[in-house]
Amino acid sequence: MEIKVTVKQLGKKHPVLAEQKVDIDYNDVNISLENLLKLVVRQQVEAFNAKSFELEDEDFAKIPKENYLNILTDTGKVGFGSIYDQRKADLQKAQENALQAFEDGMFAVFYDDEQIENLSQSINLILDHTFTFIRLTFLAGSYW
Repeated sequence: MEIKVTVKQLGKKHPVLAEQKVDIDYNDVNISLENLLKLVVRQQVEAFNAKSFELEDEDFAKIPKENYLNILTDTGKVGFGSIYDQRKADLQKAQENALQAFEDGMFAVFYDDEQIENLSQSINLILDHTFTFIRLTFLAGSYW
């Protein structure tokens, strides 16, 4: 099944990744948020692990795309797509981390304009709305 996902981060920079379609291995109409997160993490881990880790004999300059400077000034992040760590991602650990991060309030999940607040909450995929994942940033200091 194909779902639409957008990732955002709150803050002055407002980095937004474009909406992308994610293909998950699921065929039912309803799904819990916990299962959805596990399936999205599985897809992302498989995509990461499929990338090439071959070491290059020469250091080839990767030419940036036309809009690279705009992306750089909007996000403040420089990257050339190189992977220097040759370890593969651990699916089980990645899924546990995602669930724990949600429970700890590190990110929020919205389906259309409705926030999903519970891992056991059922989501109707037949509506074909976009999932929005928002990374939350905490202020410096303490609560007391």
